[in-house]
Amino acid sequence: MFDNLTERLSGTFRKITGRATLTENNIQEALREVRRALLEADVALSVVKEFIDRVSLRAVGQEVAKSLSPGQALIKVVQAELEAIMGSANAGLDLKATPPAVILMAGLQGAGKTTTVAKLSKFLKEQSQKSVMVVSADVYRPAAIQQLETLATEVGVQFFASDSEQSPEVIAAAAIKEAKRKFIDVLIVDTAGRLAIDEKMMAEIRQLHTQLNPIETLFVVDAMTGQDAANTAKAFDDALPLTGVVLTKADGDARGGAALSVRHITGKPIKFIGTGEKAEALEPFYPDRIASRILGMGDMLSLIEEAEKKVDKQKAEQLARKIKKGKGFDLEDFKEQLKQMQNMGGVSSIMDKMPGVGALPPGAANMVDDSQFRRMESIINSMTMRERINPDLLNGSRKRRITQGSGTQIQDLNRLLKQHKQMQKVMKKMKGGNMANMMRGLGGMQGPGGGAGGMPPFPGGKLPRH
Repeated sequence: MFDNLTERLSGTFRKITGRATLTENNIQEALREVRRALLEADVALSVVKEFIDRVSLRAVGQEVAKSLSPGQALIKVVQAELEAIMGSANAGLDLKATPPAVILMAGLQGAGKTTTVAKLSKFLKEQSQKSVMVVSADVYRPAAIQQLETLATEVGVQFFASDSEQSPEVIAAAAIKEAKRKFIDVLIVDTAGRLAIDEKMMAEIRQLHTQLNPIETLFVVDAMTGQDAANTAKAFDDALPLTGVVLTKADGDARGGAALSVRHITGKPIKFIGTGEKAEALEPFYPDRIASRILGMGDMLSLIEEAEKKVDKQKAEQLARKIKKGKGFDLEDFKEQLKQMQNMGGVSSIMDKMPGVGALPPGAANMVDDSQFRRMESIINSMTMRERINPDLLNGSRKRRITQGSGTQIQDLNRLLKQHKQMQKVMKKMKGGNMANMMRGLGGMQGPGGGAGGMPPFPGGKLPRH
């Protein structure tokens, strides 16, 4: 997410941070680069213009010129203005209503609306401890109702059955009645999408809105459509009183134009951001954290929160005790670390939140993918338990058997064994429980291509809190 923009901005700021003093000329030169980077990221022109004007006003004034570190001061100004464009803070859902609190979902076809209904219901169930019911009022798209039923079963929330022969108004009225009868906290209503905005679609959803009087009306939009996402959201907001926006498919959006344009153009906050296909891949949108990511400073708060939620603490503690007792870190332990990493969204999701990604060579972050980690897991799965516990047993014939069984090459296996040995060294430093030593060990590791791409997962899923 935001890879291209982060790369461009990091390069611009690297040039300027080394200077002892900043003049109006070199500030304007840097801002020209920033402007170009934002336009290439498909940020709306009106947003870019106001952003550059505001940064320029603050940067050329006393705020940067009188600073002991003018380069850093300029970055601070840019970060503050990025946050201001996206909204000063996370805007959570307002569910203070007589149950059931109704959430109406709107959006164009293909934006991921039905999937977002399931993700949001899972989020509310697990993070807010709410009882949730979902219902589909989409009577036009084939299998829309069955899709939502399948997703509701997967995430463990109640599904209210509807029929494509019914009208959306009849479905909504029956769902409300059932939700009240069952004392449901939140009812999420999925609506029909269209390939384009049309009056029939708007009239239908306006009628539903009047009937349901939802406490939240969320517009779901594909982040990969760039500034068009903001323009579409504006068109919906003109016809419907939206309370917020959900950006989907943000993990596939290397530009970031939608995230930077939506709030400014619609005046409505981005409340959630979809970061993958899995049911848990929905995050509250924090403008300050996103601004930090865009500038290559990482997002350790989100990373720590994700580890707290998704890392198996019992297995992490077992590994920590094992290491502390001086027992070896074997390949079975290594495989468990790979699984923990996948649970946290994979290496690309973790790297996206790691500080310093902007300082990597151009294109380095894009070269990292999860396929090498899946390959590693496949190799370990092809070993006997005895071989996993004692990799020194692996002679030529055993290696051939393992690579044939996993569909990999001998060099893949040798690379895995090399990385495992590096991890063992890191774990030895951890023997005394010294987290600082462990992190230093991780920082010095090289990947398969000699870069950050081969950085191993955090041992035990533990993250630094400083």
